[in-house]
Amino acid sequence: MYKKFFGLKEDPFNVNPDPRYLVMTPHIQEALAGLTYGIQSRRGFILLTGEVGTGKTTLLNRLLGWLRPQRVASSFVFNPRLDSSEFFDYMLADFGLNFDSRQKSQMLLRLNNWLLSRYLAGGTAVLIVDEAQNLSAEVLEEIRLLTNLETSTNKLLQIVLSGQPELESRLSQPELRQLRQRITLRCKTQPLTREETQQYVVNRLRIAGTNGQSVFTPEAIEAVHTYSEGIPRVINLLCAHALINGYAEQRRRIPVETIREIAHEYKLDVVAPLSSADADDNVRLMEAFETLATLMDKLRRRH
Repeated sequence: MYKKFFGLKEDPFNVNPDPRYLVMTPHIQEALAGLTYGIQSRRGFILLTGEVGTGKTTLLNRLLGWLRPQRVASSFVFNPRLDSSEFFDYMLADFGLNFDSRQKSQMLLRLNNWLLSRYLAGGTAVLIVDEAQNLSAEVLEEIRLLTNLETSTNKLLQIVLSGQPELESRLSQPELRQLRQRITLRCKTQPLTREETQQYVVNRLRIAGTNGQSVFTPEAIEAVHTYSEGIPRVINLLCAHALINGYAEQRRRIPVETIREIAHEYKLDVVAPLSSADADDNVRLMEAFETLATLMDKLRRRH
């Protein structure tokens, strides 16, 4: 497949949120510093927001990698469609807590005692909730109540809520004002600048195995930034398809024409890729990734 053709050891533009590929732009550094500071200083409630595809989940995976050697127990909830009972069960199971009783009061008491024990031993526990803009009001209220687990001076459970900008809108609703008032830190991810887009592409290629080889022409990277609007997920889409096309055409350097063709095929030259949460944009990109997966599968079978 194209990896050998371009001298790669792995797929550089895989859509999985691999923290190894996180490019530490100033915005990402600031967001990661805010998250780690908030957890270390036991600030209680931290909010992480950013547009679709700007690397929130990858950032959270980097955070989880930092937490493991820090004596921090973590629960990572990434399914926002859970009801309050399922959410609570999943969180406790992820913390490694098992219960004989299914009474909510007993489960909360056990959780509080476990958190207090960790606190007295100098440890911390963190609940991270991804895609939080889709949580029901019932689950959001459940999360708010968890902030009541505290000593007279510190919160026992640190909570990170991560979601799209719609999460900010939801939290501004009057019925969620108690939850909003408890947020102590706000962090954001941002689209990449032109320079950061180049850094992003070069860095992913380097991690995947290139030895400084220039795979994309400067004009091609410029086009990648223009059509992606600096959204990492869309950059991955354009570059992955470009590598496949380059391999098919036996081109070791990707020209700007290839990027333009791919952008036109997926209408990225007509509609702003992910500057809003428009459903049609999401469907179009999902179809693009499915097509990419099919192409890669065909290449694997051929070789």
